[in-house]
Amino acid sequence: MDHSIAYLMEPINNGIITTTVEAQAFSPVKEENLSSHESLLHHKEHNQLADYFKQLAKVIREYDQVLLFGPTGANKELFNHLRENHLFDKIKIELKQEDKMTENQQEAFVKKYFNIAN
Repeated sequence: MDHSIAYLMEPINNGIITTTVEAQAFSPVKEENLSSHESLLHHKEHNQLADYFKQLAKVIREYDQVLLFGPTGANKELFNHLRENHLFDKIKIELKQEDKMTENQQEAFVKKYFNIAN
């Protein structure tokens, strides 16, 4: 996952079902207007990230065990966001910092983590 897209990979019957959740696209303001609207932009970005994390949290609540991984700090931010909410206290959530991977590499990583036979 990163700040714009998350691939939700669910192990099912020795395979993986992948669902994609995308953050709302952010449209930056032209550079000449940036300084006068910097606070507004920061607020808008923060709200969009919060909405993205809410979307992911809604899905994560359906599971007992979750692995968050990716090449950016977004997984750690989501992890911290989830840990602030007691609805997630009984869900085992693990965090792994990983390099960028192809979809096949991600599926292999998830299968290995959850001990799923090929």
